[in-house]
Amino acid sequence: MKYDFSIIIPVYNRPTEIEELLESLLCVRFIDKTEIIIVEDGSEIKCKDVVSKYDRRLNIFYYFKENTGPGNSRNYGMEKANSDYFLIFDSDVLLPQNYLENLYDNLKTNYADCYGGPDKAHDDFTDVQKAINYSMTSFWTTGGIRGGKESKKKNSFQPRSFNMGISRHAFLRSGGFSNIHPGEDPDLSLRLIKLNFKTALYNNCYVYHKRRIDWKGFRIQVSKFGKVRPILNLWHPASHSIVYYFPGLFSSGLLFSLLLCLFNFYWLFLLYVLYFVFLMIDAYKVNKSLKLALYSLFAVFIQFFNYGFAFFESTFNVIILKKKPEKIYPDLFYKKSS
Repeated sequence: MKYDFSIIIPVYNRPTEIEELLESLLCVRFIDKTEIIIVEDGSEIKCKDVVSKYDRRLNIFYYFKENTGPGNSRNYGMEKANSDYFLIFDSDVLLPQNYLENLYDNLKTNYADCYGGPDKAHDDFTDVQKAINYSMTSFWTTGGIRGGKESKKKNSFQPRSFNMGISRHAFLRSGGFSNIHPGEDPDLSLRLIKLNFKTALYNNCYVYHKRRIDWKGFRIQVSKFGKVRPILNLWHPASHSIVYYFPGLFSSGLLFSLLLCLFNFYWLFLLYVLYFVFLMIDAYKVNKSLKLALYSLFAVFIQFFNYGFAFFESTFNVIILKKKPEKIYPDLFYKKSS
């Protein structure tokens, strides 16, 4: 049977997340025209029993494969798909009822072979999840790129794999995702742009992204993001931008401002204080909670410091010393499927 869309979801040891995602899909309008492909990436805690509960309510297919990472699992799912347009989601998202309805409209009026959508925090999320969401999506921390802002530069948007779509034609031409993780999604986006495929941001095709992590997990995640970006800069020199240096420069500047305070120079530190006060006010307006405002500020510290210094370290190793990324950062690369 031919479907309008194929939803591809890689999963690794997350049966509870899959159940919550599938429950949200039951309420999505036009879901009957879409197939759902669950790719179990070598999990020890399998979700097969969870998936089987939705056999009669959704057009759902389950596959189990060896652990070769999320990128290869998405490729595997797209190879199994029975449509010409693939929708890719992480297992820790929920879809609003009008997602597909909005997607049909976008593809009709502004077709793109690869699109991305923003993420939001659901009211039921934990305080830590909401704080991390603020840090990752706010205009005042990331420029709003992950939260729904597209660059004015034509065809420069880089969709993220927690919420993206790609045509079968673009998948076949590009070869799909590489074995790096994280970073496999901007790598694919940049390769598609080089192949003259159009990418776009569909603002109203958002998901609720739980970001299944605590403070320690968030620190590890953003540190990996920082390590990956210089590798992408090496692979795609045209994507190199000064904005990637901002978190590291910001963090270094804060430490320097504290040092200046020892010599009775407070002006630089006061500028940082003003910025942090502004962030707290903005976070309070967003989440209507002083506790969440404080949590959001803590999340910003974690994001800036860990991304920034990991980016500097990786830039030094990969760009200046010209070391091979696979050798110095083997944890960022999955083995390729046999």
